[in-house]
Amino acid sequence: MTVMQTDVHVASEKNPATDGSVLVETIKTAARLVPRQINDEVELAKLELGQKKARLSGIAIFGGVALVFLLLLVIALVVAAIAGLGTVLPLWLSALIVCGAFLVIIAITGLVAYSKVKALLPLLPEHAWRGIRHDVGIVREGRDFDPSTLDVKPPTRQEKKAQKAEEAAAKAKAEAERAAKEAEHGPHASTDELIKRTTARREHLLDLRGELVEEADIKKQAGYLIDTAKHKAKASAQQAAGGAVGQFADTAKERWKPLAVFVVAGSVTMVLLRKLLKK
Repeated sequence: MTVMQTDVHVASEKNPATDGSVLVETIKTAARLVPRQINDEVELAKLELGQKKARLSGIAIFGGVALVFLLLLVIALVVAAIAGLGTVLPLWLSALIVCGAFLVIIAITGLVAYSKVKALLPLLPEHAWRGIRHDVGIVREGRDFDPSTLDVKPPTRQEKKAQKAEEAAAKAKAEAERAAKEAEHGPHASTDELIKRTTARREHLLDLRGELVEEADIKKQAGYLIDTAKHKAKASAQQAAGGAVGQFADTAKERWKPLAVFVVAGSVTMVLLRKLLKK
């Protein structure tokens, strides 16, 4: 805990009224630091993924080179086959025979694959999928549901063009927003900077957590509330007592003159009565 935080705690113990404000400020600081920590962790993950992507690019390059040499190997085997047939037949005829065999194999396999794919279309179970959508529509709308809405018509050429234009506009808008956001946040930090920043912020968050645990102590908060209540009650009692004394003094000041006149008049009356009784 730093010197400043120690001073804050000492001040909070001397003056209980500032204890709640320290807790609020600690919570505000933690709420401000946590999103920044998450953003830096995400940026660090992006950088690491970028580095791995670069490594994958190198692997793809070597794999592509190996694939090229595999194709060259196949070509060499084909040339060897042609040369072998060339020992019996003319060279051009042996090459045509090998190419014709390859063409026949490609045609047969392509036709078989096309027929199998066409037999599978559509890939989704059409009737079952339509029945599920029909059941969902009945559950949502009841008898008001129109089954004809399940038969989706293929879009026209103009509709396809309009859809492509909308997708291009949405993509351009998203790119512009991303560029504006990157320009607002400034240049990207490097991996070392992000690691240092997250480490320092993590230490700060640990200090804030310790402060939160200390400030949120039930006994301490209860004592703070009791002291505050006692302070308010004492202030109210002193204010009430001071008000009563002041009111009594004001009343005495207002009534001392009539009382003095009454006492003087009574004394004079008693003196006169004594003189009359003596005569």
